[in-house]
Amino acid sequence: MLSLPPSCPPPGPLLAAALAGYFLGSLPFGYLVARAKGVNIFEQGSKSSGATNVRRVLGKRAGNLVFVLDVCKGMAAGGWPLLLIHAWPQAKLIGAVGLLLALVGHSFSCFTHFKGGKGVATGAGGFLVLMPLVTLIAAAIWVLTFFASRYVSLASIFSAVAIPVGACFFHEPRFLVAMGVAVMVFVILRHRANLVRLFQGTENKWTKRPEAAP
Repeated sequence: MLSLPPSCPPPGPLLAAALAGYFLGSLPFGYLVARAKGVNIFEQGSKSSGATNVRRVLGKRAGNLVFVLDVCKGMAAGGWPLLLIHAWPQAKLIGAVGLLLALVGHSFSCFTHFKGGKGVATGAGGFLVLMPLVTLIAAAIWVLTFFASRYVSLASIFSAVAIPVGACFFHEPRFLVAMGVAVMVFVILRHRANLVRLFQGTENKWTKRPEAAP
């Protein structure tokens, strides 16, 4: 077990978290699940490897599987320091670095020519271990926004905004507030095309895709 002093963590654990986070985030679960079904997900739908596009193209089972896997890699990237490091604030800081790089890896995977998804599920997994209550509130906001509007993109943006707001409200450490702001900006930028379509009234609402016969 590692034990860090109450000062800023040394660069070694931070570098390890960054590298582990990036490669964990880069695991292209959406691409692999779709490829197993004979589909190149980067050529279908929104051309994203995220769970939403996989579900839209291949159905509920495939989409839900990708969602769970993407959440798990975010949890792993942000959560392993909490198991290995005694000093809680430093563990959270190292976990936040891991999560940030996991989001970069998810969206710009070295395994898929730097293509990927938008990072919402991976970010949710990481924040769930770093700020459980804040993340559950953000998840509730996602659900309420989605069922009120049927726009996945709008729900994702609102839930991303809720993370730093909730972190401030519950007096989380400043670096987690800053991390929440960084992720909020990242998610909004990844959804900029969706925002344009929302303002133009051309964004597609979610509709159920008929499941293929087994």
